Amino acid sequence: MKSSQYTTSEQAELPLSEISRWPVRLRELHQRLRPRFARPEAFQHALLYLQAILSDIPRKNGWQIAEQARQARPYGMQRLLSRAVWDEDGVRDDLRALVCQTLSPPRDEPAGTEHETPFPVLVIDESGFPKRGHHSAGVGPQYCGLTGRVENCQVGVFLSYVTALSHALIDRELYLPEDWCADLPRRQAAHVPDSVSFRTKPELAKLMVQRAQSASLPIRWVVADTVYGHCPDLRAFLQEQGYAYALAVPSTEVVCVQTRAGLLLSDVASIAHQALHVRDWQRLSASQGTKGERLFDWARLPLMQAGTTDGRHFLVVRRCLDDPHELAYFLVSAPPDTPLPIIVQAIGARWHIEEDLEASKDLGLDHYEVRSYLGWYRHITLLLLASAFLVSICVQARETDDMPAEAPTGRPCLPLIALTPSEVRHLLTHLIFPAPSSVPLICQWSRFRRTHQYWAGYYHRRRRAKAGSRLRVEPGFPSREKSWEFSS
Repeated sequence: MKSSQYTTSEQAELPLSEISRWPVRLRELHQRLRPRFARPEAFQHALLYLQAILSDIPRKNGWQIAEQARQARPYGMQRLLSRAVWDEDGVRDDLRALVCQTLSPPRDEPAGTEHETPFPVLVIDESGFPKRGHHSAGVGPQYCGLTGRVENCQVGVFLSYVTALSHALIDRELYLPEDWCADLPRRQAAHVPDSVSFRTKPELAKLMVQRAQSASLPIRWVVADTVYGHCPDLRAFLQEQGYAYALAVPSTEVVCVQTRAGLLLSDVASIAHQALHVRDWQRLSASQGTKGERLFDWARLPLMQAGTTDGRHFLVVRRCLDDPHELAYFLVSAPPDTPLPIIVQAIGARWHIEEDLEASKDLGLDHYEVRSYLGWYRHITLLLLASAFLVSICVQARETDDMPAEAPTGRPCLPLIALTPSEVRHLLTHLIFPAPSSVPLICQWSRFRRTHQYWAGYYHRRRRAKAGSRLRVEPGFPSREKSWEFSS
């Protein structure tokens, strides 16, 4: 029998009057951004940019966004990401405020619930953006999670805010490899500010957590994968700030734990093999997935801190049900007497940032064609704002669904899943932001593309011809009169 946990009755079917309110809510959100923009033109372009992101155009680049916005040229949208004067960090703060307002738990939550739920949770993760060229800010051979291998890409570090209501991305930082930071000509070409210095990914994560903290964002737990869990400085910072954390570590991480046989100092993989027995494992659900509960076997051992066990620090091990040899390891700092199921729920919250990144990529997270440092931040910030807007609609619709209503008569009550961001976008695409149908505009854009492509090809061929001419006059190369022999 199918579970009805995430279903709502047909009586909660969305009326057209509610859908028609969505673009009004988008304009209301846009009005909040007015103080961040110096000129009304850029401010208006920001709204058109958000609407185009929410549409179903195949690529969210300047040309297609401008065409979707029914503009005759792409220059206004390109200027929005490059030279227009507006505060992208201020818009990021407005994004965070929107997510906090949408997802925050009730203020009258009873005391002592830290042992009943881990939320709110901050989740740290990164995402790669494959690139063909070598001029985009921060691009280079790096591990790309999208493809699972090292390739030419940019890497962004992201922060997601997860509560019992939903989850959304709230912050972003572009990772600049050390060789990029030391290469002044490349920095200048990509317009990287002089104030930007090399920071590791854990340092970027710490910076974003500090910003969330400064904004008084309610936070109980911080979770992340091995890139961040392997960093002692990040763990120490989170502990100093009083945040509980569950950070994954590689199998080679060396720790000291308390076992039944005494202290054991070794790498976590060896500890799991030597110290954990059948009775130590518990089968628990990390979170609810699309196909049901995400079940794993879990075990924990007390960690030694300053020569003693304090009931707060643990090594937690996760074992896959399908393959018992597949283990994952987590260093945990939790409030005293925190039960293992709460720790497991906090660890399970990490999956939500992968869902957030996937949903954002469907919106065009990696569709940008800007090379500059500033352009990356501006595109990503506006896209995260559009994604948060979709989440806010879903949360509000869910709250409306929970209100009592009389069931309709004369027709069966069919189950529905709760409204999702992708479904909201689908409705917006087909009902509110359809593709342009103006024949003159479509023909104009066809002429513009073909003209631009002609001149791009012309100047590319001319540069290659000039480069070839310079080669032929270098010492040791054939003279200009004999150049045909060299070319052949």
